[in-house]
Amino acid sequence: MIQACAAFGEYASLSPNLLSIRYWTGGEFLMMRRRDFITLLGSAAWPLVARAQQPALPVIGFLNSASSHGLALYAAAFQQGLREIGYVEGQNLAIEYRWAEGAYDRLPAMASDLVRRQVAVIAAGGPPAAQAAKAATSTIPIVFTSGADPVKSGLVASLNRPDGNVTGVHLLFTGLEEKKLGLLREIAPQASVIAVLLNPITPDVESQARSLQAAARTIGRQVQILNAKSELEIDAAFGSMAQSRAEALLVGSDPFFFVRRDQIVALAARYAIPAIYETREWSAAGGLMSYGTNLGDAYHQAGIYVGKILKGAKPADLPVMQLSKFELVINLNTAKTLGLTFPPGVLAIADDVIE
Repeated sequence: MIQACAAFGEYASLSPNLLSIRYWTGGEFLMMRRRDFITLLGSAAWPLVARAQQPALPVIGFLNSASSHGLALYAAAFQQGLREIGYVEGQNLAIEYRWAEGAYDRLPAMASDLVRRQVAVIAAGGPPAAQAAKAATSTIPIVFTSGADPVKSGLVASLNRPDGNVTGVHLLFTGLEEKKLGLLREIAPQASVIAVLLNPITPDVESQARSLQAAARTIGRQVQILNAKSELEIDAAFGSMAQSRAEALLVGSDPFFFVRRDQIVALAARYAIPAIYETREWSAAGGLMSYGTNLGDAYHQAGIYVGKILKGAKPADLPVMQLSKFELVINLNTAKTLGLTFPPGVLAIADDVIE
């Protein structure tokens, strides 16, 4: 009681009969009846007690293979999906962001840190992030956004019944190899050898390589597989293309390449090689053309899934969503710089044309 009284002035004491309290205001002693003081003390302390009893906000971990700069719009799409389920960051939800910036060796430690923080859900963007999250926990729900086949890569048992603690959104980047090579043949019909840039440490690189080689045989072309997992190796790969006289380029699906897309697009311009990429962001950065699914849609759907899990849904009961809408984006400015002309048939099927 003496300590509680002291909180109201520099000095406080109880009168011997405990019927009143004398306390020092800085200039004089004042008297207060004990009953009134207890009422005052209780009303002053109640806001602190009320705040302490408020439930903590649920926290989700946002683990991503790429960078915040490159995926800022998609993080916003993810948040929009959460809002549609009733969760708003900073109001009734907190988000812990972890960006690997294309350095995949950082992902296991980031995933383990989120597990130690006991987040409610982990949203994993990109195949390496999804694999790191799955390796870190078998109990915390995981919602992935990945272009790799989630069954072949071991993320889920099946698409319709994921089983375990993992589900998510599958972007069909792989399986489009024949279509992409066909588009390159339309814009560069003289190209008998097409270079393919792959990241050797991406989880499904072998599957990508096999699919590309099979697709190339189908359209009567050869592919030259070039590997790069660093900025210097990307530079070296373009030097190899020039030496081998490859006349077109397909850049494989990989978050590391997405982070380095400005470097890759600039090198394609320097070596004057027509190239096709996976998403519209590449064309917006100056790439010749892109064909694939929309990343914004994928992150939006992942946000919805995370919101459903926060409301009690189990990952095993949420089928892996497959985005099957593809878009072709072409950059006419880049085509003019390269001295190329898009055939009317390609222009007619383009979803967006950058002029």
